[in-house]
Amino acid sequence: MVGAAFTGAMTPVALSTRSRTVRSSAIRDLLRLTERPDILSLAGGLPAPELLPVDRIAAATADVLAAEGPAALQYGPTEGIAALRATVADRLGNGTAPEGVVITTGSQQALDLVARVLLDPGDVVVVEQPTYLGALGALQWCAPTVVSIAGDHDGLRTDLLADRLAAGLRPKLVYVVTDFANPTGATLADSRRRHLAGLADQFGFVVVEDDPYGALRFRGTTAPPVRAFTERAVTLGTASKVISPGLRVGWLAAPDWLVRPIVVAKQATDLHTAVLNQHLVRALLADGAWFDAHVAALVESYSARAGVLVQALREACGEHFQLSPVDGGMFLWVRPRHPGLAAERLLATAIDAGVAFVPGSAFRHDAVDDGTMRLCFTTVDADGLHEAARRLGAAVGSMTTTV
Repeated sequence: MVGAAFTGAMTPVALSTRSRTVRSSAIRDLLRLTERPDILSLAGGLPAPELLPVDRIAAATADVLAAEGPAALQYGPTEGIAALRATVADRLGNGTAPEGVVITTGSQQALDLVARVLLDPGDVVVVEQPTYLGALGALQWCAPTVVSIAGDHDGLRTDLLADRLAAGLRPKLVYVVTDFANPTGATLADSRRRHLAGLADQFGFVVVEDDPYGALRFRGTTAPPVRAFTERAVTLGTASKVISPGLRVGWLAAPDWLVRPIVVAKQATDLHTAVLNQHLVRALLADGAWFDAHVAALVESYSARAGVLVQALREACGEHFQLSPVDGGMFLWVRPRHPGLAAERLLATAIDAGVAFVPGSAFRHDAVDDGTMRLCFTTVDADGLHEAARRLGAAVGSMTTTV
């Protein structure tokens, strides 16, 4: 009978094969720990909440609504509003044209869209080992064959990639986080950027260079993007780390032949990124004096916090860990000095001690626990960082005394 109440138990509909095999993001799962008041979390890669520009965004919202009226609350073009595309192109430089920029719902969507339009199941994708977990998650929906190439403090070992290419490896896409990488904090050296670009031209793959952290430089000089050396590169960017992650505004700059397929794929995904949020990001990026001062304040705060955490860890448990240099970004990469220290096992002990981090295994395609850890220093103040290091040292000490 039409309209009759359903009283039987619902029979679950079988999920797609992809849905049954894709694993949850360990980072998203671990972020739930930040809600526990007893946990000092070094796990999530979040901007400092007290540095989010609440008042400036409020003022910009009023200005945008006054200037744009109902148009700011209406549907918009899939590729993004023209004013923001032009602003992003100007900031990217290196001859970037507004027509080559697509505005996305965070840079995570940008990566998803590039993967969707380039990859068929089984296509080879090269990633650095370790690499951004969100990239592994986005890529796995396309069911590629993922090949990991080792990296170091200068980023992806392009010499090792060249060896694999000479031996017959034929990737369709190579993914790298170029500046202050998540999770290692490494920056791809200028010579390696040029080498990678040359390999892309020689072997016909696309380089996806993800750059969410490049503006957060504490020391050193900025290298040109890979896109400056080849037309076979896509650059991803975002307002999440320098303005607000909650606005969910990112972008990509792509070769002409890739732009239309990406726009068509985005049409099927969400039609367009929120128009009001695009106007807000454009207004803030275009206000150069405010934006530069805001980023400088972020850099000053994050640099100081990174220094505090490094020193606190050296004092609390330096005999157990090697700490990578921190030249910018949001993360400290930690390696064990002695074999056999399992980071996943340490995490359970650390949580009991009241501190959280992300094991390095979460950033490896093979999920091997090699004892490495990613620590985020942006959301905890100096006193909290000292206490977090003390708690981590206590957790390590309790494990090593029971081994």
